[in-house]
Amino acid sequence: MAVRRRPAPGAPGQHFLRSRRLAAGLVADAGVARDDLVVDIGAGAGALTRALLDSGARVIALEPDPALASELRARFRGCGVRVVEEDARTWTWPVEPFRVVANLPFAGSGAILAHLLRDPTTHLRCADLILQWEAARKHGAVWPTTLRGVYWGAWYELSVTGRLGASAFSPPPSVAAGVVRITRRADPRVDPTEHDAFWSFVAGAFRKQRPLAAAPPGRLSQRELRRLAPVLGFDVTARPRDLDARQWAGLFAFARSAGRALRPHVAIRR
Repeated sequence: MAVRRRPAPGAPGQHFLRSRRLAAGLVADAGVARDDLVVDIGAGAGALTRALLDSGARVIALEPDPALASELRARFRGCGVRVVEEDARTWTWPVEPFRVVANLPFAGSGAILAHLLRDPTTHLRCADLILQWEAARKHGAVWPTTLRGVYWGAWYELSVTGRLGASAFSPPPSVAAGVVRITRRADPRVDPTEHDAFWSFVAGAFRKQRPLAAAPPGRLSQRELRRLAPVLGFDVTARPRDLDARQWAGLFAFARSAGRALRPHVAIRR
């Protein structure tokens, strides 16, 4: 069994994996290979850190709580684990290709995900993340889409690969958890260097929350939208949440090819 410890007051929503065998299974399912650089976000008591180390990976254990970080340093001293005492919501990601395998704190996981996936020009290859079940289900759903889900879906595939009961954690949460896999697309739907423009294009429509026919995104005309609907496979009566990342990327590509100027930024947080 992994070390059981209640989270420190500064780590809200943190629930540690109880079983080392479960942690090892999650790392194996993630396909971590020897010498992969892997970031363990919210490393906590180190269950996943140990499993990653046993797989031969190079591990960065990210833990903002000073007491937990100190315990991690003592536990993995001389093992080659780099313990970083910083907040994942502001930390600068590695400059070489990396993976993430992590049991995220249930409170604040959205902000961590937003920071991890905000810039598709980073070197993130894939991520396997334990999230609160409702969050996992929402991110893995085909419909309805969300602004962040559409944005992330231009460069990554998100899917739910497992479900964990509350008894898998200490202390046990009040809800189940899910495992979400995030994999970089071999062929991105949008050029990563255009991520700011794509965000603005989609965010403008989600902010209005009106049928697209009544408020076409960007500077598309209603006639163009009606013509593109059957080509991309959506109804002309659709609202922003009814289009998936592929369809939004298609609208964006048409708007770009037509030479329309898109605003570089909309003041909505990613």
